[in-house]
Amino acid sequence: MTRDGKKRVSKGKPEARVRFYLVVAVLAALPIMLVGRVLSLQIIDTERGFEFLQDQGDMRSVRTAEIPAYRGVITDRRGEPLAVSTPVISIWANPKVLEGSERLPELADALGMELGVLNERLTRYQGKQFMYLRRHMVPADAREILALRIRGVSGEREYQRFYPAGEVASQLLGFTNVDDQGIAGLELAYDEWLKGVPGKKKYIKDLHGEVVRDIGVLQPAQSGKDLTLSIDLRLQYLQHRELRKAVTEIGAESGSIVTLDAHTGEILAMVNYPAYNPNSSKGADPASMRNRVATDVYEPGSTMKTLTLVAALESGRYTTSTMIDTSPGRIRVGPKVYPDPRNYGLISVSRVIEKSSQVGVTKIALDLGHEPIREVFNRFGIGHAPGTGFPGESSGSLPDRARWYATEKVSLAFGYGISASPLQLARAYSVFANDGVQQPLSLLALKGAAPAGERIVSPQIAREVLEVLHAVTGDQGTARKARVPGFPVGGKTGTVHKVGAKGYIADQYVAWFAGIAPIDNPRIVTVVVINDPKGDAYGGGAVAAPVFSTVTKGALRLLNVAPTDETALAAAAKSAGRGPA
Repeated sequence: MTRDGKKRVSKGKPEARVRFYLVVAVLAALPIMLVGRVLSLQIIDTERGFEFLQDQGDMRSVRTAEIPAYRGVITDRRGEPLAVSTPVISIWANPKVLEGSERLPELADALGMELGVLNERLTRYQGKQFMYLRRHMVPADAREILALRIRGVSGEREYQRFYPAGEVASQLLGFTNVDDQGIAGLELAYDEWLKGVPGKKKYIKDLHGEVVRDIGVLQPAQSGKDLTLSIDLRLQYLQHRELRKAVTEIGAESGSIVTLDAHTGEILAMVNYPAYNPNSSKGADPASMRNRVATDVYEPGSTMKTLTLVAALESGRYTTSTMIDTSPGRIRVGPKVYPDPRNYGLISVSRVIEKSSQVGVTKIALDLGHEPIREVFNRFGIGHAPGTGFPGESSGSLPDRARWYATEKVSLAFGYGISASPLQLARAYSVFANDGVQQPLSLLALKGAAPAGERIVSPQIAREVLEVLHAVTGDQGTARKARVPGFPVGGKTGTVHKVGAKGYIADQYVAWFAGIAPIDNPRIVTVVVINDPKGDAYGGGAVAAPVFSTVTKGALRLLNVAPTDETALAAAAKSAGRGPA
C-alpha cells in the first residue's frame, strides 16, 4: 500500500509472464524443429538431405560384387561332354583384420598350410583388405574352413573347368586360367562364345569388411553358349590308345593322327602323344601341350609324289599306264644322285608311285618342270593355313624362288624343301576322297548340308589317283601294313630325314602315312605321323602304316561301314586260323 492508501501494482508479474510464455514457445518449437530436421534428413530432398546421408552410408557399408557366369559346355558331335564348369569356392581374407589373430594356427591347419607361410603372405599383403588364401576348393572342403567362423575369412563362389576326357583331347581343347578365361586351344579360340556375361549383386559389409547381408541382384549372370565339336570322342579314344602304344613301343619322340570326314570336311579326331592332363597341368612339359596336328610342320616327303602324279596326269603327256625306264636304279641331277632300293627297270607311272621310285619321279619332274608341280601343290593347299580357326595353326611353306637349282626342282617333286602339317596333308588327300572337290575343314559339327567345296581336280583324275593309292597297299606296294581286313584302302607312305641346325640329320626320321578308306566309296581320310622313331624300322610303311590300319578298322566300325572286300576278309580269317569267313 502506498501512503495515500492505494494498492501498489507489482512490475515483476508481467515480466515473469513473458518469460513463461517464451519458455513455453521454445519448448513447443523444439519438437517442431526436431520433426522438421527429421523430415529434412529422411524425406525432403535438400542439399545435404536424406539422399546425401544415404549415399554416404552406402559408400561405407554397401558394396557391389560380381556374380560369376557359367562357362558354356563343349561336347563332341554325339553330345558327350568334353569340357564342363563345376562350382567351387575360393577362400579369401582381409589381411587388416586377420593379421595378428589368435586363430591363425587354426586357420593354417585347416588350409593345410605352414603357419610361417601364412604369416609371410599376410605380411606381403599388409595394409590391404583382400587376399586369396586358396582358390577353387571343393565346396565341401571350403565350407569346413568357413564353418570355423574366423573373423576376416570369407568365401566366394566361382567356377572351375573340368575335362572329362583328360589327356585324350587335351591339346585340342586347351585350357582356361584360374579366372576361367580360355588361354589355349579351342577354349581360347571360342572364349567370347563360351565365357558368358558376369552378373552383379549388392551386399552390406560391416566395419571389419565381412558380409552382413545380401541386398539383391542388380544384374543376373548370363551363361556362356555351348559348343558342339565335329570330334567323335569314341574315335578320339581309339586314336589316343593306338598312338600311345605305337610311340611307346617304337621309342619315338612324338606322334600325331588326324581323321577327316571325306565329304563334309569335318575333323572327326585329332590326337597327339605325348599328352598332358588338363585337369592338373601344373608342371606339364610345354611340348606335350602343343596340338602338333595343326601347329607342327615337317617335310612331307614321298606323300607328295601323289600330287606330282596329278601334275603328270594333267599335263596330258602321262597316263597311269605310261612306261618309264628307271634303269639302272639311280639317276644323277647336278651333284646329287637319287637311288632306288633296287633297279625296277621299265615300269608304269602307277608302279612308280606304288614303289615310290625316286628315279621314276625324278624323270617325271625333269620332263614337266617344277612350275606345274608347284602349281598343283599350291592348289591343294600346301603353303596355306587350313582355316580351322585353331590358334597357332601353321601354313607350312611352299617356296617360290626367282631362281631354282636343278636339285631343288627335282626334290620338290618328292616332298623335300617344303613343309606341311598333318592337317594340311589330310586336307590335300581329302580331294581324292571327295571326287576332286576340297571341302572347308571344320572343328565344329555341321548342322544341315555341308558347305560347297572347291573343285581342285577333275573327277576322272581323282578316281585314277585313288586306284594308284589302292595299289600302294597291294602286295607289291610300300604300304602293305596299312591294309584293313574287309575293306579296300589306299594311301601313300613317306619317310624323310629330320632337319637340324646343320642340315639333315642322318639317323633321325619322320615317318608318314596318308590314307583313304574305303577306297571304293571313301568315308574317311587319315594321316599318321611318327616323329623320330627309334630302331631299324623307321619308315612310313613300317611304323605309320600299321597305326593307320588299326585306327581305320575301328573308325569304320564306329561309323557303321559294312565290309566290302570279301577277299581281304577271307585272308584275314585264314591268317587267324579260322578258315574261310
